[in-house]
Amino acid sequence: MKKTTGFPVAYLFLFLLIKVIAFRVLIFDTKSLATIAFIEFPMWALLLALVLIGVKKRTWLAVWIYNFIVSVIFFTVTLYIRYYSTIPSYYDLQQATQSSSVGNTIAMLANPFDFLFFLDAILVAIFARKWRIHAKPQKLKYMAVAAAALCIATTVYALKQPLIDVSYFAKENGYLQSQAVQLYLRSNETAHASSTKLSLKQLEALKGNEYVELEQQKGFGLAKDRHLFVIQVESLQDFVIGKSVNGQEITPNLNKLLGESAYFSNVFQQIGAGTTSDAEWIANTGLYPQGMIPTVNSLNGKAVPSLPRTLQKYGYGSATYHADDVTFWNRDVLYPVLGYDEVYSTEEIPNIKPVGFGPADEVVFDFAAEKLPKQLDRYDRIYANIVTVTSHTPFIMPEDMQGLDLPAEYEEMYVGNYLQSVHYADEQIGVFIEELKDQGLYDDSLVVIFGDHSGMHGSLVTEEDKALLDKFIGHPYTIKDQFTVPLLFTGGNLFHGIQMDRLGGQVDIMPTILALLGIDHEDPMMGHNLFQYKKNLLGMRYYLPGGSFIQSEQLYKAPGAKFPEVLYDLKSMETRGKNSEAKKHIRDTDTLLNYGDLLLKPYLKN
Repeated sequence: MKKTTGFPVAYLFLFLLIKVIAFRVLIFDTKSLATIAFIEFPMWALLLALVLIGVKKRTWLAVWIYNFIVSVIFFTVTLYIRYYSTIPSYYDLQQATQSSSVGNTIAMLANPFDFLFFLDAILVAIFARKWRIHAKPQKLKYMAVAAAALCIATTVYALKQPLIDVSYFAKENGYLQSQAVQLYLRSNETAHASSTKLSLKQLEALKGNEYVELEQQKGFGLAKDRHLFVIQVESLQDFVIGKSVNGQEITPNLNKLLGESAYFSNVFQQIGAGTTSDAEWIANTGLYPQGMIPTVNSLNGKAVPSLPRTLQKYGYGSATYHADDVTFWNRDVLYPVLGYDEVYSTEEIPNIKPVGFGPADEVVFDFAAEKLPKQLDRYDRIYANIVTVTSHTPFIMPEDMQGLDLPAEYEEMYVGNYLQSVHYADEQIGVFIEELKDQGLYDDSLVVIFGDHSGMHGSLVTEEDKALLDKFIGHPYTIKDQFTVPLLFTGGNLFHGIQMDRLGGQVDIMPTILALLGIDHEDPMMGHNLFQYKKNLLGMRYYLPGGSFIQSEQLYKAPGAKFPEVLYDLKSMETRGKNSEAKKHIRDTDTLLNYGDLLLKPYLKN
């Protein structure tokens, strides 16, 4: 049937405007129509106008494709911010191949109303069958010129604003403008503009400490000449340590180890978009990750001064065990950069008893235990890095692997699944510790156990889950509970029930390990020996808005996409009024992060 009825092109822009308004309200809680009309909408409108002007044939198809792409972007941003609490950038397109790590959570994240973003694409498909697009080319050109003028003005203005936090920047300057600015900054390398180097004394002064020479620091050489085992536990948060439910300990093996460990209970995650791989990077370099970009996606292949490389100078052979595809998170690049002598992934680890997206932790620990005698024959001392995977989102465990008898209120709840998976991981750690003892290695080893990042975060933690968490912990679940991960140092006759609540970060793991082993790394690190220094200052670029800091007495959360800035007392997590001390910490944190960028820059692609 011939299409004779004209479809007013203004309706297409109206549909787009409604969709943009919905996006801004949902993501940024925007209440200003002026912000939408003059900052956010013009760039989206300009792109639509260019489609209408440039495509002379099959115009409806071009319009449909454009609407569909915009819908996919809005839908993806919505799910992303629910899980990560931050706005994705164009950098995150690099993570497309990593989507299987959270594939099982997509259905849990999506809300049926989210699919309304695709409503206009459906309407366009219907209209295309009966109407032709009625548009006057001259008016479209005038509209495009006007929109382009606004876009240029807002983008130029945005380029002059400091890009500290992507989410807040996008809220104030527009989502597409924020992407354009990030692309410009990256192409001009201004993201790493600082060239200010810090001496060890200056670094510690920023953190509030007086520098002490390494050989004079507390704990130096306490574990000298020992083997090293580092166990990075997926999604392990500190709030489960020492806790019970229904008379059952969540982490009985870790709790038992506390009596012969040095346990730091106030250590914060510092990962960026690379999540678990970022934790591997931080723990083995003592350097900050990039933040919005997974560090592993940007490595140029250059050898980095690392824990494996430094230990090699002292007769250590190194191996890393991770029951996943070695190309996942580009670990086929990461591990050679870190300098491991041996790498074990799913190519070598038996793919049996699968849980989630890899073999169960017990398979990994058994495999590692079997390799130890051969490594001991080959090297004077060994460094084994073991990364667990079973306690990964969404924490769904087979029934025969659920070791806890949870109350009915926990059944089929996200927090209940989490406790089950952490309990299982703890069980396998206990089995591995006993294996080290059976092989006569425990008394000659330093064993380090830490959590890589939070598991209980984002919109998957429902109000019902939150209530259960509050009850389980004994106080309201805060961002401090979310971001603190346990850090234990243990081994035969090393420690006797030491617990410290001084502030630490994941950048402090490697410096503390080397201090205990009595080894000087020589190259700069961002962290320090936790046994020596009482004060600390930490930055986090991803799960907290840019400009945030964690300091020994205060935690500052900078303004983000939806929420205003807030300053907490770190111990009580009660809010405080912003003071001159907090302003100084903001400046000092910026100095720390810029210095971290400077140290990182040589190992990144141009």
